[in-house]
Amino acid sequence: MNQYVYVLQHSYELENGYDETKFLGVFSSYEKAETAISEYKKLPGFCQYTNDFYIDKYEIDKKCWLEGFITV
Repeated sequence: MNQYVYVLQHSYELENGYDETKFLGVFSSYEKAETAISEYKKLPGFCQYTNDFYIDKYEIDKKCWLEGFITV
């Protein structure tokens, strides 16, 4: 049986073109991550960028980035 976690991040682009990303938590369900978003949206900073929350689903004990990466 596969088990999953849901990773919550907040990310937006700065004026200089760089991204500002915050790792906000790991949750046992998508619904719990959505509840956390509702709470974060009330906080300073986050309330100015309410459309910049992201939830990613990850399978437990499964590797990612299997093909490596390059630097440009």
